[in-house]
Formats: sequence, C-alpha cells, structure tokens
Amino acid sequence: MYDIAIIGAGINGSSVAYEMLHAGKKVIIFDGNGIAHGGSGAAGAFISPKFSKSGELKELIDKAFLYSMQFYEKKFPQLLTKAPLQHISKEGEKFPLIDAGIVNAQAMCNALCKGAKFINKDVEDIYYEDNQWIINETYSAKKVILSTGAYKAVIKEPYVELRGVWGHRIDVKTSTINDKSIHQFVSISPSKDGIVAIGATHNLDYHPQTSKEPYDMGDGRLELLEKASRTIELKDVEVIKDYTGLRSGSFDYMPLVGSLVLADETLVCCERKVKVKKANYEDFVYYPNLYMINGNGGYGFVLAPYLANILTENILSGKKIEDKISPARFFHRWAKRKK
Repeated sequence: MYDIAIIGAGINGSSVAYEMLHAGKKVIIFDGNGIAHGGSGAAGAFISPKFSKSGELKELIDKAFLYSMQFYEKKFPQLLTKAPLQHISKEGEKFPLIDAGIVNAQAMCNALCKGAKFINKDVEDIYYEDNQWIINETYSAKKVILSTGAYKAVIKEPYVELRGVWGHRIDVKTSTINDKSIHQFVSISPSKDGIVAIGATHNLDYHPQTSKEPYDMGDGRLELLEKASRTIELKDVEVIKDYTGLRSGSFDYMPLVGSLVLADETLVCCERKVKVKKANYEDFVYYPNLYMINGNGGYGFVLAPYLANILTENILSGKKIEDKISPARFFHRWAKRKK
C-alpha cells in the first residue's frame, strides 16, 4: 500500500512526488513513456515571468517564478543555469534584462522523483474500493494524483477538457556564442559547451494520438531554425538532438489544481446549488482522495513547483485552494450550460 500514487511523470507529477516524499510519504509514479518523455521533455524549461498585461494568469506566473527560482537554486543548483533573460516583442521592442534561468528538463524530473517507486507502464484500470485506489489490479494507494497532461485521460469527466499543444525543441551545435536567454518568436538558451537549445514550437493541429500522419521532424527543425534566425544569427549550425511532446493547456489558460468533482452525482444531489452564478464549490460531490494537477501550458517548469506545494498543503493539511485554479470551476461552467 502506497500513501500517494501519481499518474504521469512530467514536471507536474515529478514536483508533487518531491513534495510528498519530503513530507515522509510513500510514493509510486506511473508513466508508460518514462519520466519527462512527454511535453515536459520537449519543453525549453526556461524559468521566467510572464511578459504581458496584468491579469490573473500573469499574477499567478509571476508568483510562481519567484518561488520556483528559489526552489531550483536551493534544492537543485547543479541543474539550474542562471542567466540574464532578454524578452523581445514580435515587433522588436526589447524589455529590460532580468535575472532568470533554465533547467535541464529530463534531469530535473528524474531528480525530483528520486526516492519514489517508478512503474514504466500506462494505467489502464483504476477503481476505488475499501478506502483505497486499486491501480492495474496490482498496486494500491490511499490517494491518487492525476498529472497526465493532454494525453489519454485515466478518469473521464465531461467537464475536464484540455488543449493539447504539440511542442518540438532542438539542441544545436553552433560557433555562435550566446550569453543570455532570449524570448521572441521562439526561446533560445545561453550557450553551454557550444550547444544552444531552441524551442519549443506550439503546434495546435498535430496530436500524436489522433493525427493520421506522423509528425514531420524535418519540417519542425526548419521552423525552429527559421524562427530563431529572426532574432539571432547562428553560425555553423548542426542539429544534434530533438525533443517532442504534447503539452497541456486549459481553455481559460489557468491551471487545474485540486480535487475532482463527480459530475453526475453532484447534478443529482445539488443541482439547485450548482446552477447559480456564483456557486460554493464545497457543496459539490468529489471523488474520494482523487486530485489533479494539470494545464500549465508553456510555463510548466515555472508553475509546477509552486502548484505542487499548494496541492500538497491542501492534501496533507486541508489548506484551501483558490477557486480560480480549482478543476471545480470547469464543472460549474459545464453544469450551468447543461439542460
């Protein structure tokens, strides 16, 4: 019996694993593709704030940026490269340089998971019985956390919809020396041992589980190099490694963190409390000991440590999660539309 089972070993699942392990919990993680082999492995893993007008998402990301920079620097300094960040608008306006960083995506996720039991298999079957979750008829856990991104859902609820954003990143060998991170049409890392990382692209049309044609790696490389060339001249370029994967985003762009609502049961028992303009989410019926952390979009490595801490405090000490990031907000919107 495990205290915590985490389904999905990207940066979200890995960050929660770290928090739970350091709280003394026995943790098991499932992922059929391996640790950080989906969207997290393809991410640029830049740690930066959001350059945009004010709003809830910017406020959240800016808080997470400060938290995560301190987290990586304190816990995993060997995997964090600190460097100035130059953000340039698509029109060419240069923002002031800020102190930021970039992490090694796959190495970071592996380090965060250290100490957990890892199962390199997809979860095909899961059910709750006798106060425990049974997974693949073999493993049991007191609590389950879903962090599957935009890939196949383990537990399906009609109100949980995520945008799959296919990403492609490349490492290139180049004689050009770049001394800072640059964000414009695409992100470009500082040089390290003659290597520069470029990425990741955002492709809304391709999905590895539904697209009829395979992803064209060659076209993806050309797109990345062309976008990078609008910002910086890279000389003697040789692509040495590709990273691809599906990132997840929500339709209101805010992440989903917290307990999962049982839609049918809530409509049956609480319909009058649901179909109001401002509902009390505590009135809803939830799955027992089932949680989600998902929908970080292109800011996975910025948001994940911060959100994992929020979710862990909720699970272990009952600290309330704000409605604006709770999955229940999507149930409420869905239920109000349902006749």
